[in-house]
Amino acid sequence: MDSSFGRRSSNHDGEWRRWAVLVATVWVQALTGTNFDFSAYSSALKASMGVSQQSLNYLATASDLGKAFGWSSGLALLYMPLPAVLLLSAALGLASYALQYGILLPSSTLAATLPYPAVFLICLAAGCSICWFNTVCFVVCIRSFSAANRPLALSLSISFNGLSAAFYTLFANALSPYSPSVYLLLNAILPLAASIIALPAILLCHPHDHSSLRTVPKHDRRVFLCFYTIAFVTGIYLVTFGSVTTTSSAARAILMGAMALLTLPLIIPAASSCSSVGTHDPDTELTFNHNDPQKPLLLNHDDHTETNGSMAHKTVEWQPKGCCCGTILDKGCVLVLGEEHSAKKLIRCVDFWLYYTAYFCGATVGLVYSNNLGQIAQSLQCQPQLTMLLAVYSSCSFFGRLLSALPDFLHRRVSFARTGWLAVALVPMPVAFFLMWKLHDVNTLIAGTALIGLSSGFIFAAAVSVTSELFGPNSIGVNHNILITNIPLGSLLYGQIAALVYDANGLKSTVLDNLTGTVDTMIVCMGAKCYSNTFFVWGCITVLGLVSSIALFLRTRQAYATAAGQSSCKHHSQVLS
Repeated sequence: MDSSFGRRSSNHDGEWRRWAVLVATVWVQALTGTNFDFSAYSSALKASMGVSQQSLNYLATASDLGKAFGWSSGLALLYMPLPAVLLLSAALGLASYALQYGILLPSSTLAATLPYPAVFLICLAAGCSICWFNTVCFVVCIRSFSAANRPLALSLSISFNGLSAAFYTLFANALSPYSPSVYLLLNAILPLAASIIALPAILLCHPHDHSSLRTVPKHDRRVFLCFYTIAFVTGIYLVTFGSVTTTSSAARAILMGAMALLTLPLIIPAASSCSSVGTHDPDTELTFNHNDPQKPLLLNHDDHTETNGSMAHKTVEWQPKGCCCGTILDKGCVLVLGEEHSAKKLIRCVDFWLYYTAYFCGATVGLVYSNNLGQIAQSLQCQPQLTMLLAVYSSCSFFGRLLSALPDFLHRRVSFARTGWLAVALVPMPVAFFLMWKLHDVNTLIAGTALIGLSSGFIFAAAVSVTSELFGPNSIGVNHNILITNIPLGSLLYGQIAALVYDANGLKSTVLDNLTGTVDTMIVCMGAKCYSNTFFVWGCITVLGLVSSIALFLRTRQAYATAAGQSSCKHHSQVLS
């Protein structure tokens, strides 16, 4: 009886701990997406430094280039505990954004004394800090949740990262609505504050305690549904009030409401702990290794061996006889979900490069669009609507990330490969760019921004699960960082395209630096011509991404169908027994 009581107490502790950890990752992600508000201060940074549009785009690229050093966070976790990595991320962001804030201060000499390469490195360090925050949150979710619920936890955590720009806009409106530099100040302070507040919960995450992974409580899906409902309400609130121009007192009231919604998930750990008695059962949906939370997400070793042979047979049967197109689509395709891919094997895999192209020509284009949103609004004389555009992009990106959890909620009703959902999510992006290419009014700009945010948000959140399923959960730290090397490459390429079109259509103007007395020359472009051709080129690029995602879906749908069939058979056998 004492041992039974001890197990029940341990279950209660595990329940409370893992939900508290999830709330902590939500807070960290909500306030560390500092790269999403670049367009809010980019014009001021450009004017203060007296640089061209191309040079400004290089700074945006530097921030994205920090993601190419994402492997450093994984290396740090080998030698440092999670809380130390979290605080180091906050310190790196604090130093990087504080220096950028100094550049925009009228009384500061940093703009004149700091050379451009130094500012480039500062932006790179800021981008690296974001990647470190993300890695901490991913690892915490993986350690705290079973294979069946891991995608839901990851999607929820990543979703709130898409709300960062909206939260920062609310803080800026409440503090100093007409000062672009306030965003840099917030970028420096808020991630540090979020890290300190979340630190006690992160300390609860023990790397060698897998008791919560051995069972899957029956009420877990209901708890996740509560989390997602609160997230949805938060997004609606920010869409409704986040872009409204109000007085400073009203802005503070709106901010307080948003922060109240952000703290609302705190009631779930306590409620879940109270209602968890007798609700623990083995995970009947997916098989995983109980000794290691990072073992295969979908299949264990026996399933993997068995399925490998059966899938090879099924794939041969499924190939269209005498069809050249069918042969090309099936050659070397992924046969088993969850099979581990080393880095060497990954770069030789056709499916990886289709996946890479879909991301490179999809979500990355959306990210570059958000970086250029400040100049786009300025050129179309929509500068007063910039705050609203940022809130629209951020909120729709958030809803897109929330929607990425749809396959996990509907997996028993709708049997559709996650790569298929990825292809569907890419459809709105070319539509948005071609609309903005043809129509140049404010309403089209808002609608296009919403579609791009929705599409890119879905891909950002779904990519972690797709990488894990196609190329193995044990290798996700390396493989996902290889995947996101496309972000700095795309940022450089697509940003350069936008800068060349902008500078080619702009006019040179002189700017007097009141501090140094020097006269700088910069190019300013006004009118639809500044970005019209860019929208067309970006639209064509996203069509390529859509085609690549469809090819990936056709090559992987059989593997997903087999995995879904095995999961369904196991579930039915458990029910019958």
